[in-house]
Amino acid sequence: MHAPTTEPSTSSAAGPALPGSIQVRHLEKTFGDARALWPLDLTVDPGSIVGLIGPNGSGKSTLMRCLVGLTRPDRGEIWVDGLRLTGDGVGVRKRLTYAPGEMGVYREMRGREHLHWLLRGRDRAARERGQRLAQDLGLPLQRRVGTYSHGMKRQLVFAAAMAPRVPIRILDEITEGLDPSRRTEVTEVLEADRQSGTTILLSSHHFGEVDRVCERILFLQAGKVLEDASSARIRDRAARLLRVVWSTEAEAMTYLDSLPSEAYLVKHRRVHECVIELADHDPRPILAHLKQLPGPPPLRLQFGSTTLADLYRDLYGVEGT
Repeated sequence: MHAPTTEPSTSSAAGPALPGSIQVRHLEKTFGDARALWPLDLTVDPGSIVGLIGPNGSGKSTLMRCLVGLTRPDRGEIWVDGLRLTGDGVGVRKRLTYAPGEMGVYREMRGREHLHWLLRGRDRAARERGQRLAQDLGLPLQRRVGTYSHGMKRQLVFAAAMAPRVPIRILDEITEGLDPSRRTEVTEVLEADRQSGTTILLSSHHFGEVDRVCERILFLQAGKVLEDASSARIRDRAARLLRVVWSTEAEAMTYLDSLPSEAYLVKHRRVHECVIELADHDPRPILAHLKQLPGPPPLRLQFGSTTLADLYRDLYGVEGT
């Protein structure tokens, strides 16, 4: 089993890529006048789980479709499990499984039939494993897929994507439409799969699950990587965030303008709310500065407690959904 990494790889080699890894070099894609991916570089090390986070239109799904050969990039190179993506991508798709963000299912098929159809070309062991996983997730495989809820259809596709023994999985919004208990079950399956050495690249709008299972997180916005960091580093940044709420926008502006530059790394203002990423984990100097300011005190202070969604908004000024 490959040991997971705790920090992003800094390798810049275009190839040959390591078995079990994903490497992307200078990937670009436009649709008409819209640029979906800017020159994008990415390395996913063998045996790791990497999460893609970003608002709708940030390029997550386009990147994943490029990786499996379903969308042809305008330029750039892709290596999957040591194989360079060429032509229609069939060679690469034999080495991975893919769960798309947009599902198309055959409503008239029963669940068991549809699962086997999704696994056509895979071996018997994959079909048996997929059926066991679907049953563990509580799917009524005897019913027609047309009677399934959106979340149940998503679980059916997830079971198929997790069934074959392959070195790499690419999973796009796999928990969309699932209730919290089902999302927990899905993350447990992912963690067990990683423990077996599988490399997983996933995207999600559910920040909690990304924070739980991913060792590394990429924040995407408008086809660009805003930050590529380990989960530990992101949690460290979250622990240094100070949120200050004022009664008026003018008070917030005055406060931010008065801050000594050596006290913070990043600061934002949203109307009457200020968010400051402190340079260290000690808020006492900046709180002492706050007490010295003339005028009324702030309405609320919050330090060292934030969700991943708040962190995305606070650090980059964009919503994570």
